[in-house]
Amino acid sequence: MIEEKLEKIASEHPFPLVFATVSGAHLYGFPSPDSDYDLRGVHVLPLPDVVGLDAGRETIQVEEIRDGLELDLVTHDARKFFGLMLKKNGYVLEQLFSPLIVQTSPEHDELKEIGKRCVTKNHAHHYFGFARTEWKLFEKQTPRVKPLLYIFRVLLTGINLMQTGEVEANLTKLNEKFSLSYLPELIERKIGGAEKGILPDADLGFYQKEYERLVSELEIEYERSDLSETTNAKSDLNDLLIRIRLKNYE
Repeated sequence: MIEEKLEKIASEHPFPLVFATVSGAHLYGFPSPDSDYDLRGVHVLPLPDVVGLDAGRETIQVEEIRDGLELDLVTHDARKFFGLMLKKNGYVLEQLFSPLIVQTSPEHDELKEIGKRCVTKNHAHHYFGFARTEWKLFEKQTPRVKPLLYIFRVLLTGINLMQTGEVEANLTKLNEKFSLSYLPELIERKIGGAEKGILPDADLGFYQKEYERLVSELEIEYERSDLSETTNAKSDLNDLLIRIRLKNYE
């Protein structure tokens, strides 16, 4: 079972984990048969690694094939991850709220509650930036399904976030709300094809208009959003971090 293999991989992490979740194409709802597994999470460095002169491993990244799975594992120490939560970083919130949970803890549940107050109006800029960068790359390369789906995924995630304050990264679920008629076929191509499958018959003019339309819609929703421009979660994150450190030092 894939789930058991992922749980085993998480259990072999060198440091205690607050949580480990699946991100990437599996979270977004369009994994290909040859997609790797993006495992993301938060680890807790021991006290000597954070109070001494020698800094501990703030980020651990592993790209390998383990137990028959192509794995891309990235975890951040709690302090670094909490700091990213206080910035307009949509990725860490998507990882935090991912429903594809491999390992969890009571602190994970608490962190998700605090994470709801980390969502701000300015997270729209994260999604603007990603979409624009990816579109420029998409235009320069042979048209492929994956980057196009990523572009539409981030734009719909951003629009939905501005409208509801909720983090939803699954494109199929998002399209239940937005009903874009061309997305199911693109998703089916990605799920049924290779990770780097191309779009030989792509109507680039149509996709460009849709990209521009969704960027404009995100701009409109950003302007009208009643989300706060800042977060008030810093003190609660600080308190949780201290408790996590002390708990793991006992």
